[in-house]
Amino acid sequence: MTAIEMRRVATRALRTTLQCSVRSLRASRRGVGSISSHNSTSTSVLQHPAGASSKRYLSSSSPSFLPSTPSTRAARLRLLPKYAVGEPLRSSMYFRRASVALVSALVGYGAWYTYNGENHNGTDSRQAISRAYSTSSPTGSPISSGNDGVPTRSVLVIGADELHTGTFVGEGPISKSTGDDGRKVLEMLTPEQATQKLRRDEESYFVNRGQGVVRYDLVQLPSNDPIEDDHAEKIVEIPTKAENGASSGSSDWMFWGVFDGHSGWTTSAKLRQTLITSVARELNDTYRASSGLTPSQEAIDSAIKNGFTKLDDEIVHQSVQKVLQSNNKIVAAELLAPALSGSCALLSFYDSRSKLLRVACTGDSRAVLGRRSVSGKWTATPLSVDQTGSNPDEVARMRKLHPGEDHVVRNGRVLGGLEPTRAFGDASYKWTREISDRLRQQFFGRAVSPLLKTPPYVTAEPVVTTTKIEPEKGDFVVMATDGLWEMLTSEEVVGLVGKWIDSQASSTSNSQFDSAWARIFGSGKPAGLPVEANKQGGGDDGQKTPIRLRQWGVSPDETDRFVVQDKNVATHLIRNALGGKNQEQVSALLTLPSPYSRRYRDDLTVQVIFFGYGEKTGEILVNQEATADAKAVIKPKL
Repeated sequence: MTAIEMRRVATRALRTTLQCSVRSLRASRRGVGSISSHNSTSTSVLQHPAGASSKRYLSSSSPSFLPSTPSTRAARLRLLPKYAVGEPLRSSMYFRRASVALVSALVGYGAWYTYNGENHNGTDSRQAISRAYSTSSPTGSPISSGNDGVPTRSVLVIGADELHTGTFVGEGPISKSTGDDGRKVLEMLTPEQATQKLRRDEESYFVNRGQGVVRYDLVQLPSNDPIEDDHAEKIVEIPTKAENGASSGSSDWMFWGVFDGHSGWTTSAKLRQTLITSVARELNDTYRASSGLTPSQEAIDSAIKNGFTKLDDEIVHQSVQKVLQSNNKIVAAELLAPALSGSCALLSFYDSRSKLLRVACTGDSRAVLGRRSVSGKWTATPLSVDQTGSNPDEVARMRKLHPGEDHVVRNGRVLGGLEPTRAFGDASYKWTREISDRLRQQFFGRAVSPLLKTPPYVTAEPVVTTTKIEPEKGDFVVMATDGLWEMLTSEEVVGLVGKWIDSQASSTSNSQFDSAWARIFGSGKPAGLPVEANKQGGGDDGQKTPIRLRQWGVSPDETDRFVVQDKNVATHLIRNALGGKNQEQVSALLTLPSPYSRRYRDDLTVQVIFFGYGEKTGEILVNQEATADAKAVIKPKL
């Protein structure tokens, strides 16, 4: 067979239509699409005779393939190459069931790949096809040697609407487009490589200031390239005054923020640079103007809201004035980028003197408080509410602001396009049509929705909640972008942190910090996740129900999927969101490159703050065993 004929065989195989379920997570919040579903084609698994039962093949009842009879089954087993597609990944997201068409596609790819890589050296083409793929590595490891000494490696098969794993026998790189349909075969990360990728951006700090916080962990995992999430942390030491006006030492203002960007990374980057400073400035002015020791709760909430809205005004409106004055496209590109993209923002402000934690939420990132109950388990208390077009309160608010506009929220999205109802940037929902058209004509900009009548439709003003923290009881707070909450419930997240705390507290370390940690958090070892059940039921508290639960519900052994193997608790949460004990699923999700990965997971940013009283040296130290790289000691920003 000539090279041209070989390629034609491969092309015909690759063009076979895959019968699979389609549940695609859209890559952009701005898109109108949402998750759709269809019934998956039924498949059956054919087993080899005794002695080879570990090898599995997928067959189909589709009339386009051989009828399933004993003779044809035997013939099929003889004809198929040494390749098997295992069952599709079962995950908190939505992986697909394949038909035999996928096997046909991979047979074609194996023939073409092996022919081009080996056959011109005289190798028999039938032999090349038969050893192109293998059901599994003989040792079960991602990289091993087959019976003929050829390496066997795990691969990930990526299509427009499916994701499957298998094995590949042969040498050379495994990263290949298999046809015009965009299907790709990639070598899958080993468990060790997957862990390395998970931990690449993790950070952990011991806060030895004696002000009610003992530690915080954070990590990011990109799906977009570059990542559209961002984060910021800052501790501000402030002087305190007594009732007679005299100085009485100092206290800390502690800030943590996560920023979930969309349609680009520039807005979230702007928030990382300036949001905490903007809010701290407003708070400082408010505290200085107060006649008492502290301002009223309403005044503090108002200061936080002003910090948000003033910054958004700078991003969206003041930038336009500067651009029109400069009449320079380079200036326009710099100033308008944060306005044209968008970002949700979640900011926590802890006043160590009052022990009050205020959480300001703009968008659908979420903060949850974990607190020990009398039963010894943890309770999960939401400190924010997801602000999307699926939130009835947000829909009512927007319809009240825009009476008579039936499509102000359509299909759960603002004007049918944007999912969060509150966000920074997203200027095309805030500018008038005249401003948008003028900027597009003179510089550049986004197309305006035909439904736009009475902007602004989106606001950056946050909803602020206030919670009394009990450091002596070991409270903790989890803050994360919505990529985490699409995979785990608030109760699961709190339970996972509780499970991690129990694991850390039961360690044999005798360090001073670990001793203080055990004293604060205890050392129990409850079975399953140590968290109280949600009394309201899934979804009734205004939070999103994770995709995993929407599709399959909760199985009796659901908590068995979780694992503890990371020193950084934020990394621990992401690992379990991606699959936990299902290492193949975790590796597959981490192998996926951008933009394919956005069909299955979002950018992920997670922060976990642990409250308590430990050492008081005034230092903030890097927790090196839970930090990817050695970082410089962080000093409080005064």
